[in-house]
Amino acid sequence: MALDRWIALVILMICLAYGYAAFFTMDAGLPPFMKHNPIWPSTFPKVLSVMAILAALFILLGFEKGADEPKPMDINYRRLTDYNLSQALMLLGLMVAYALLLRPAGFLPSTVGFLVLGAVALGERKLHILLPVAAAAAGLVWYLVQEVLGIFLSPWPAFFMNGG
Repeated sequence: MALDRWIALVILMICLAYGYAAFFTMDAGLPPFMKHNPIWPSTFPKVLSVMAILAALFILLGFEKGADEPKPMDINYRRLTDYNLSQALMLLGLMVAYALLLRPAGFLPSTVGFLVLGAVALGERKLHILLPVAAAAAGLVWYLVQEVLGIFLSPWPAFFMNGG
């Protein structure tokens, strides 16, 4: 079985468990007044699980491919060492570091750092363009979350926010 079908099988198993939770366990704790609403908190997880199960089955059963032989642009799992695994692993490491640093370092420094280091890892070398674009993107997302949506998102490290 090809690598994409193995991944689809794993995703299918995860989505089946997620779908079971969405259909059978999420609505058990709803208060009585919410049971008469047309949209429940589990509506989106139900739709998402059904769509993901259908997509995983579509890939698992091989409907997305016309022929069985790999095309030149397909990923050949037998030749994984020919791909840029170092860049992919570096981006995964950056994602983990970003998740761990988001609270202690604050949203703006950690997001700008992730965007800049991720772009440098992928080969971008124009730092005079990269730094302002990353800062503007992080600032815009922070503004939208903080001011427009009204969700508190600490922009700076905790020691800045606590007064020293």
